[in-house]
Amino acid sequence: MKIYPQMISLFDISLRLNGFPVKKAKAELDEIVNLSEEEYVLFLQNKKKEIVDFHLKNNPFYKNLVRNKTVEKWEYLPILNKQNLQKPLEERLSKGYSRKDVYVNKTSGSSGTPFVFAKDKYSHALTWASNIMRFGWFGIDFNHSYQARFYGIPMDFIGYQKERLKDFLTHRFRFPVFDLSDEVLEKFLKKFKTKKFDYINGYTSSIVLFAKYLERKNIVLNEVCPTLKACFVTSEMLFESDKKLLEKQFGIPIINEYGASELDLIAFENPNGEWQINAETLFVEILDENNKILPYGEEGRIVITSLFNKAHPFIRYEIGDIGILDEKSTPQKPILKKLIGRTNDIAILPSGKKSPGLTFYYVTKSIIEDDGNVKEFIIKQTKLDSFEIEYVSDFELNKTQIQKIEKAISLYLEPNLNFSFNRKTVLGRSKSGKLKQFKSYL
Repeated sequence: MKIYPQMISLFDISLRLNGFPVKKAKAELDEIVNLSEEEYVLFLQNKKKEIVDFHLKNNPFYKNLVRNKTVEKWEYLPILNKQNLQKPLEERLSKGYSRKDVYVNKTSGSSGTPFVFAKDKYSHALTWASNIMRFGWFGIDFNHSYQARFYGIPMDFIGYQKERLKDFLTHRFRFPVFDLSDEVLEKFLKKFKTKKFDYINGYTSSIVLFAKYLERKNIVLNEVCPTLKACFVTSEMLFESDKKLLEKQFGIPIINEYGASELDLIAFENPNGEWQINAETLFVEILDENNKILPYGEEGRIVITSLFNKAHPFIRYEIGDIGILDEKSTPQKPILKKLIGRTNDIAILPSGKKSPGLTFYYVTKSIIEDDGNVKEFIIKQTKLDSFEIEYVSDFELNKTQIQKIEKAISLYLEPNLNFSFNRKTVLGRSKSGKLKQFKSYL
């Protein structure tokens, strides 16, 4: 039995027109999902060997990272980190691939270490197939379900129009999250009263702020929008207290997802309430400080391998988070028991406007350059109108770059904010070793 309805849709057509073979990807994902436990173990073993062999043969960047050594065991492979990847993309692409025939994007920089990455089109099609399958667990069909999207949006004309076109093609209505004042949240609520949304998807902190607004107004969302089926939160940690608030004020299931744009959905809460790891396109390990693989139940660094991406190596890639795999995990069905990290503060501005920390993703796009100059950065709010940007770079930001950043700040936040730029040799980290991109000291 197939897990996907065979239908023509605007969503599927838009993927195909962009060169993503989603039909083939859905078919392969369907085969992987239906493997027996024994077949899956063999599949995983073969895919790990296949992807390593491919990149050792076709990717000079990865071959140099391995240092041309003969690697006899998986655990001897080097750990790839974000600092390794901060060099021009052309130096990291596999032979036979160019920018013209791959999917290229930038990481959000939420970890403080941004870079440009690539996926071959089949690998990216598998990412979409994975999304379609998992959202389908909760009765959501990307072809027909109407999404209320709590995300940012580029403010330049071309970027804005591109996102609005994507919103149209993927059947979603966007609620920009740069301003979450009560006046704006009231406008959000009016949209829910007039539109037949099927589900909510977006940044955790923004959705939680909306739920707090509903709580103050004593409103349950699915009473004013009865078509709502589920809410999916992403990009930031969902605390248990916030989940209870969302369930109470929305009146629908709250599903927690954990992903990375350069990889795929990493873990997705299944209908049984388990945070199920994506074992179809990824291989997830938990390592200690000496890169030793830890058993289920022990806390360590999350390291991930993309099993299908041939355009760019993500093999034993340290994502920057700490986690625990549940003791009841199996190779075919790993369960993420605990994730440490992925939280963002809220910036409160002089006008009274509230903006989630992830707003700074859109600001810091101004300093994310493909030449890899800026290695890491953190942003601190010290006063209502004052912020500090600390960054590590090969070269100090020049006047033109700083003006570009200040212009983006005025566009995405508000004018007349004061920013200081401090170049550092090293940035302070939390005990977990993770950088937090934004921190408010108010």
